[in-house]
Amino acid sequence: MSEILRPKMTDRRTFLRAALGGTVVAALGGAYYVIDDAGTREARKMVLADGRPRLPPNQHLLQRLKPMGGEEGDPNPAVFSLKVYGECDAPFSVDFAGLLALPQTTQTCDVHCVTKWSLFDSHWTGVKLADIAAKAKLKATARYVIFESAHGYTSNVPLREALRPNVMVAHKYEGQAIPQAHGAPVRALVPELYFWKSSKWLTGIRFSPVDVPGYWETRGYSNHADPWKEERYS
Repeated sequence: MSEILRPKMTDRRTFLRAALGGTVVAALGGAYYVIDDAGTREARKMVLADGRPRLPPNQHLLQRLKPMGGEEGDPNPAVFSLKVYGECDAPFSVDFAGLLALPQTTQTCDVHCVTKWSLFDSHWTGVKLADIAAKAKLKATARYVIFESAHGYTSNVPLREALRPNVMVAHKYEGQAIPQAHGAPVRALVPELYFWKSSKWLTGIRFSPVDVPGYWETRGYSNHADPWKEERYS
């Protein structure tokens, strides 16, 4: 988990400018992530089309995506391979070029971290998980998606939520290749659940007939992770 730290004295001017602007500065690895208090207050007034508040309870806006650590995988697209298997009739593996050959989608979405920050209007490009599922020809027995990542990390998502049109296997962020700290070369993106469900350094997608709680879920975090219900912990 990340924490809010005091800035170095050499960056005092940056800190003071942010403080005078009504913000708090969070430092991680020497980089600054500005929590916009004024923007947060305005965001609390916004409502989604389905009536939910746009900003989930007790979240605060950041101005840019914050890396949250984890044991990194190999960022080299040349060695990337994604295995799609499990409860499907046409399992397959695809390299980076093959992923780019699949139907591509660019979307704008909000993301929400369990550590209480949110980022509005982030831009991602990749392949919808629904298209990957269609290519794999799911069996009727498929009930969950298990995202598999480097070093054995996994996260679990119910199939009905994983097949939403805004869930994707992403390879670009803000029009550029995903940075290593954010999961290069490919990560999952599940915008309507807390961000740990969006597994970085993705290596596999397994369709399962049963729920298989992942890395954080087996360590006390919510199995579902709905930000609007504040499903942070089990």
